[in-house]
Amino acid sequence: MVNLVVVGAGSRGFALAQYARHRPDRARVVAVAEPREAHREAFARAFGLEGGRVFRDWRELVEAPRLGEAAIVALPDRLHAEAAVALMERGYHLLLEKPIAPTWEEVERVAEAKARTGRMVALAHVLRYTPYARRLKALLEEGAIGEVVSAQHLEPVGHWHFAHSFVRGNWRREGESSPFLLAKSVHDLDWLLFLLPGRVRRVASFGGLYHFRPENRPKGAAERCLHCPEEVERSCPFSARRIYLEAYDRGERGWPLDVVAFPLTRENLLRALEEGPYGECVYLGLNDVADHQVVALEYRDGRTASFHAEALSRMRFRETRLFGTEGELFGDGRRLRLFHFLKGERELDLALEEEASVRTGHAGGDMGLVEDFVEAVAREDPSRLEPWEEAVYAHRLTFLAERARREGRVVEVEA
Repeated sequence: MVNLVVVGAGSRGFALAQYARHRPDRARVVAVAEPREAHREAFARAFGLEGGRVFRDWRELVEAPRLGEAAIVALPDRLHAEAAVALMERGYHLLLEKPIAPTWEEVERVAEAKARTGRMVALAHVLRYTPYARRLKALLEEGAIGEVVSAQHLEPVGHWHFAHSFVRGNWRREGESSPFLLAKSVHDLDWLLFLLPGRVRRVASFGGLYHFRPENRPKGAAERCLHCPEEVERSCPFSARRIYLEAYDRGERGWPLDVVAFPLTRENLLRALEEGPYGECVYLGLNDVADHQVVALEYRDGRTASFHAEALSRMRFRETRLFGTEGELFGDGRRLRLFHFLKGERELDLALEEEASVRTGHAGGDMGLVEDFVEAVAREDPSRLEPWEEAVYAHRLTFLAERARREGRVVEVEA
C-alpha cells in the first residue's frame, strides 16, 4: 500500500488520483493541497479526507509532518520547481506533471534536488505508458522494420482543444505559463526519444502564431461569443456557445466543461461564459503562444526525426511513421500498420480508444503511469519508470528547439 498526497486538485490531479479508487489494494489518497475552496472540498469529499489532511496551499502540506510516501504534483507550470524541490526535501517521491519547469534553470534545480535527496521522480510523459506504446516499442525491439533510420510524428492538437487551452485557457500566454512546445509537446519530443533512443547533434524549429490574431476576427464579431450576432457565431468553429454550452445541453460533463465552471451546472457555465476567459472571442489578441510548430532533429549517428504540432486540425490521437532498413511502420493510437520490404503488409488493430486525450485518460496512459509509479515506490525500484535522464533530455531538446525557432537558426547540441 502506497499513501499518496495530491498537490493540486484540478482536472489532472483528480484524474491521476483516480488510480486509488481503481486499485484500493495498492494505493490510497491521504491528503490534498488546493487553494480553490470548491475544488478542495470536492476532492476531500471524493476521497474521504478530513481535518488535518486538507490543506489550502502546498506549502502548508510541506510544513506538516510527512503524511505519505509519495506526492502527485499537478500545480500550474510555474509552481512546479519550487514545490517539487520542497516535497523531495520533505521525503516524498514524486509523480510530477509535465513540464518539469518552465525554464531550463529550474529544470536543473529540480534535477539537483532529485540527485541530492535520492527521491524517485516519475514525469507525466503519459505517451510512454499506454498499451499502444508498449506494443509499438516491442515491435521495434523485435526488429520488425530493421534499424529505425527516420521518424515523422504529428500531434493534431484539435481546433477546439487549442482554443480552449492555448487561446482562452491557462496556457495562452507564455509569460504566465510556458512556451506552447513545452506545455503541450515536450512529451512528443520525449516520444521520439522513446522510439529512437540516442543523442541529438542539431535542432531546428519553425512556426508561430498565425491564425488566432485580431486581424482574422470575423466582421461584426463581438468580444464574447454569447453576445455575437447569430450569423457570425454560427459560422465560427471556435464558438464558446458550441464548444461548451451546447455540449452541456447534449449531456456532456467532465473535461473541458468542469474547467470552465466548477461546480459544473448550466447556471455556472453561463456565468463563466459571460464573465470569464472561456467566453471570449479567440481573435482578441490576448494569447501569444504558437499555434503551429515544426521541429527537426538530426542525431549524432545521422538518423533524423521530425515533429509537427498543429492547432488547426481534427482532434485525434498522434500519428507516427517510422522508416527502417527493412520496412515502414505507421501507428495512430488505435492500430499499427507494418510494411516489410520482403514479407509485405499486415495490420494490427489494438482495439484502443478513438483518440488519446485527457478525456479518455490518454488511452490508458494516465492509469499506466500511476500504476508503474506506485509499483516503483512500493518496491523501491524505479526500473518500470522512464529513466529520469531521458525526461530531462527531452526538456533540453525542447528548450533548444524554442531557441532555434526564435533565433531563426539551427542550434548545435553540446555533447
